Amino acid sequence: MNTGPFILLHPDDNVLVCRQHAFRGQSITLDGDIVVLPDEITVGHKIARRDLKAGEKIIKYGAPIGSMKTDAARGAHIHIHNMQSDYIKSHTREVTGHGH
Repeated sequence: MNTGPFILLHPDDNVLVCRQHAFRGQSITLDGDIVVLPDEITVGHKIARRDLKAGEKIIKYGAPIGSMKTDAARGAHIHIHNMQSDYIKSHTREVTGHGH
């Protein structure tokens, strides 16, 4: 799927991955609809392909990678502020002792 600065890794994914820096207010096409990005998104970060609800699984590579902590609208930035891993306690280095 051609989504400008984002790539859909698997047809079942509910997030897309940023492959080129995207700016707040930038318009992109998601599944044929124009969506205005509410946030700046850097390479490697994810956005919601559709509206996501708190507790919903995040699907990337066709597999669940975590769960939403809060609701997120289509095009919203999906990261540790609004998602959590279902497999490890945190994505931060502090948990592993390598943060300092």
